[in-house]
Amino acid sequence: MSMSIPYEATGRTNQKARTRAALLAATRELLVEGITPTVEQAADRAAISRTTAYRYFPNQRALLVATYPPLESSSLLDEAAPNDVDERLAIAAERFTTQVLQYEPELRTQLRLSLEPGGTPTEALPLRQGRAIAWIEEVLTPLKGRLPKRELRRLVLALRATMGIEALIWLTDVAGVSRKEAVQIMQWSARALLRSALAEAKEKSRAQVARGSDARSENL
Repeated sequence: MSMSIPYEATGRTNQKARTRAALLAATRELLVEGITPTVEQAADRAAISRTTAYRYFPNQRALLVATYPPLESSSLLDEAAPNDVDERLAIAAERFTTQVLQYEPELRTQLRLSLEPGGTPTEALPLRQGRAIAWIEEVLTPLKGRLPKRELRRLVLALRATMGIEALIWLTDVAGVSRKEAVQIMQWSARALLRSALAEAKEKSRAQVARGSDARSENL
């Protein structure tokens, strides 16, 4: 059985890469303008024939999925990142929320696609592939051994929920705060969650020590 070769992978690949990039750039421009473009609208904006555009994106959903921000970084931290987890989170939260704000139109589109029934399976959408989870897990590396695995995982998920596009949409669209204030709230919430988790762990540790001390006293 012969395998189908994607159109973009055959002949004049450099030119085809430029055409694809032009279509995606046009789509992002339209999203920023508040328009959810069809393939035809993206082709018109990019000055590319509609027939050619459909060779790259067979439908609107495929076009919109491809607009996911080209974030290639595997980390929110630099190589010389501090060991202090609070400092690490402050750096990461600032960079994460800045990215969310920078790519808000594209991320809003991805969120909407992930909520629509049918079409691309939810787990296949870029927004649902867990990249941010891996970033946050790296930020919290110093907590391994200090927090039980289950509690550390809970903190990772809570931080992701606090700083993602979902939080930005709720804060701006429902709560009605400015984007600047929304970012400040997300960053503050992230730090508050970390402090709460550490305080809870410290209190549990003290309680365990106290119980151990009481048990030893009873055996004397």
